[in-house]
Amino acid sequence: MKPLVRLLCSLFLLLVAAVTAAADDQRPMVPEDYYRLTFISSPRIAPDGSEVVYVAANVSEDRRSRPSSLWLVSTRGDSEPIQLTAGDEDSAPQWSPDGKWIAFLRPAAAKSSSDPKPKTETQVFRIRRAGGEAQAMTAIEGGISSFFWSPDGQHLLLTRRTAEDGDSEDGDSEDGQSGDEAEDGDPEDGDQVAESDRDEPKPDIKVFRQTRYKRNGAGFLNDKRAHFWLFDTETQEQRQLTSGADWNDDNPAFSPDGKFLVFDADHSGDEYDGGSNDDLWVLEISESATGEEPDLRQLTVHPHTDSSPIWSPDGHSIAYLHTDGSFEQTEILLQDAAGQDPPRRLTETFDRHPSNLHWSPDSRALFFTAADRGARRLFRLDLDDGKVTTLLEQEASIGDLDVSPAGGLLTFTLQDETRPPEVWVCKTDGSEAKPLTQANTKLLAELTLGSLEAITFNHDAGSAQGFVLKPVGWQVGESYPLVLEIKGGPGGMWGHSWMQEFQMLAGKGWGVAFVNYRGSTGYGINHQQAVRLDYGGVDYRDNIQFLDTVLERFDWIDRQRLFLTGGSHGGFLTNWILTRTDRFRAAVTQRSVANWLSEAGTQQFTPRQMREEFGGSLWENFDLYWDRSPIKYANQIKTPTLIIHGDQDHICPIGQAQELFYALKAHNVETELVIFEGENHSLSRSGTPVNLVERLRRIIAWFEDHS
Repeated sequence: MKPLVRLLCSLFLLLVAAVTAAADDQRPMVPEDYYRLTFISSPRIAPDGSEVVYVAANVSEDRRSRPSSLWLVSTRGDSEPIQLTAGDEDSAPQWSPDGKWIAFLRPAAAKSSSDPKPKTETQVFRIRRAGGEAQAMTAIEGGISSFFWSPDGQHLLLTRRTAEDGDSEDGDSEDGQSGDEAEDGDPEDGDQVAESDRDEPKPDIKVFRQTRYKRNGAGFLNDKRAHFWLFDTETQEQRQLTSGADWNDDNPAFSPDGKFLVFDADHSGDEYDGGSNDDLWVLEISESATGEEPDLRQLTVHPHTDSSPIWSPDGHSIAYLHTDGSFEQTEILLQDAAGQDPPRRLTETFDRHPSNLHWSPDSRALFFTAADRGARRLFRLDLDDGKVTTLLEQEASIGDLDVSPAGGLLTFTLQDETRPPEVWVCKTDGSEAKPLTQANTKLLAELTLGSLEAITFNHDAGSAQGFVLKPVGWQVGESYPLVLEIKGGPGGMWGHSWMQEFQMLAGKGWGVAFVNYRGSTGYGINHQQAVRLDYGGVDYRDNIQFLDTVLERFDWIDRQRLFLTGGSHGGFLTNWILTRTDRFRAAVTQRSVANWLSEAGTQQFTPRQMREEFGGSLWENFDLYWDRSPIKYANQIKTPTLIIHGDQDHICPIGQAQELFYALKAHNVETELVIFEGENHSLSRSGTPVNLVERLRRIIAWFEDHS
């Protein structure tokens, strides 16, 4: 053998040995690995396109929070990211127009508090691009919800939540509500109060007069509303630009010259009774003395929703999202900034829901993302010919899109089933896409993770797509259990995104299957609308037919060891399926609906919204509510069922879990009720880390105990 050949053979054998050793060192993912993940979000690209600032969060040592800080990375991708701030809750970074500063949100001690442990209020801070100490820009009583730089960098547009009278004392929630803390609050200035009344105890009550009075993650709401203030970065002076007791102003965007704002708001007065009549409004920002009423004009007039406006860089046009109702297609519309011509529909033939709109610097194209057949893709819409182009063909999910005003670059987060979100960058034509961060590389290198296999099947009105994840260590000829996971919604979509739960189940030696059943987004408006007025119908049949398709296709699945779980609408379907079959060895139902009668009157959605879902109120369509309630048929459930719920869930209130638990105990079904105190409907996504991990442990343990 020649020396060169011998050397190449030796190198090849060493490489094979190294790869084999690395593979031998890998292991399945377990719930505790969650504590080691780094969570990447909010990438924002510098005006010159040379750097990206982003937010990185890690689980705290006590496993009860996710401290976050700002990091900076070059778009060249040739250097390691550097940490820019050291706060515990730094978020929402934004570059100053000149690129010299990065402003962001950070909690700070409340200005007026004399408490030894004062409560915090979110304020705007800034830090130089080159680093150094962060400086507070605002110290506003009541705090800030969001902010935006003016084009000249001399002002900040602040979103604040205050009561209509301008009182900015802190409230109990991030949202507004037309209710008082009590009917007889503190007396106004000048009122005479008897000395004997001063020590009179006050009742602990809340009073509500509108049907939207609570919200998941916020609890009971108050009477504060989100409106805009203009803040001078030099003088620290601020003046209120918008007001209104019955609505919130949202999604503001400056005109390129900084003289106007466009935003969306529902001025019908029905926002807190379930209305969704958002229109676009244009505000002229007066340079005159404080107190002069700014000029406000309505740009769009439509009975449904116009939202998320963005002003074109050339100042001529405003693009925005439009929908004719909660169950209708989302479209991109283009309106001339003066409002003289009718709006132009840009995505009339694009059968997906666009979001996260951004203009190209030359005002000739729009960039956006949309769910599409198991992925969230990046698209470009050219205004000249109306053509929509997919920029990246990866089977992945893209979010947090941002566009460089110069440099011809896009930045975004990208994730799939084997990669948590990381910061990526590409050119505006989609070329030269590359990751800028690899925050989870060390952990992922230790793990054996699987990729999804897509499966399409035909149903009675078309087709649906599902996915299968094989068990870790899968071998030909062996038999493995299968977990049918049911997504929530019914809107939304699962697919090529990071879902650690699936990898952990596969790591235990179980296959995982899920389907984007009718009702899901990402497959066209007809697919999405098919479930309306038919909960427990087409959504149920698609899940069962998909399971049967998978069982027929894969002979490695043990039909005697099938398991079932789902949350939210997936929890409802889990309950519904259990009333119709005992083919599953065990089930876990999470944040579920058991009884539509009690659900309708206790959750955060209004009577108007429930009429849209069920074609009428309880009194107008009682039979549909009751006939589609799993609790009606709970005496038919035989499957051992674990019930997981958060006691602060306002989408599926805790009573749903309690009713199901009562029914299963009444019929001697093996069951456990696990209530996570202080957790809401988002436990599985953003719950307290130690609780999120405990949830995963209990799901796995329940299936193990019944294997």
